[in-house]
Amino acid sequence: MLKRSFLPLVNANTKTLILGSLPGDKSLEQNEYYAHPQNRFWKVIRHLYNSPDATNYADKINLLVNNGIGLWDVCAEASRPGSMDLAIKDESPNPIIALLEANPTIKLVVFNGQKAHNLYLKYFRKKENITYICLPSTSPANAKTNLEKLIVHWRAIISD
Repeated sequence: MLKRSFLPLVNANTKTLILGSLPGDKSLEQNEYYAHPQNRFWKVIRHLYNSPDATNYADKINLLVNNGIGLWDVCAEASRPGSMDLAIKDESPNPIIALLEANPTIKLVVFNGQKAHNLYLKYFRKKENITYICLPSTSPANAKTNLEKLIVHWRAIISD
């Protein structure tokens, strides 16, 4: 039941950091961010950046990197049966502030859902020089927000 997050996906050109809560079982099994076929994260990103051909994991990561987007999770590890955010307990946070300080190009932090946002606020204070946005979760558990609505909300990550 103890689950651990992946290493952060950031580089010197990262401007936007998207934070999830903790990888789900399918992601951990495949060692890929947002691997569950019902999670809409990659569909949203491919739509926003007009890249329908980014279907394998390497192409998906390149799409993010080429657009200055990084990924990580608020939880470094937590106890969680299954993949539901509501089941997360006994969590330990990742060193997100250290990551932000080591990567001053990051000016926007986006939370993929309310759980990631609430966990961040539990352990960290928002930095003054960074903009924070909490967007609807792309998880299949967020059935009330369809793909079209997600795309509208997630347009906020596109920088000019």
